[in-house]
Amino acid sequence: MVAQKFNFCYDTHLMKTITIHTDGAARGNPGEAGAGAVIKIQNSKFKIQNYCVKLYLGIATNNQAEYQALIIALVEAQKIIQKERIEEVKVLCYSDSELLVRQMKGEYRVKNKDLQVLFLKALELVKTFQRVLFIRIPREKNKEADALANEAIEKH
Repeated sequence: MVAQKFNFCYDTHLMKTITIHTDGAARGNPGEAGAGAVIKIQNSKFKIQNYCVKLYLGIATNNQAEYQALIIALVEAQKIIQKERIEEVKVLCYSDSELLVRQMKGEYRVKNKDLQVLFLKALELVKTFQRVLFIRIPREKNKEADALANEAIEKH
């Protein structure tokens, strides 16, 4: 199973950009797991609004937690778009998970059956946006989302 590549023709200069940082954490693999995400949207030239989401997942693998973090972030982004009545949006998804980023870009196949279910759910959400880009970042640039994922485990 491989992600489809989407080519949309939109004037990206008129689009609002939503920036998402996601992270999943599992204590043991599998083990108690959490998902965290930081969503930022620029409402005006100078005002950036931050949204944070976290979710305790129960027992899951780290890769499952990474996908769950992406899913909850995309769902939250949809809510923000509806609430703010945003017409055209570009979503930048940052993750420190090489597997998740490469699978969502269609560079790696999704072989694991449990991940296939989460991958398909994430892909359906991605299709609801005009433009979505996946970018892999180092762990040290994903500290906020990491802290939320770990907080979800600790405070459940």
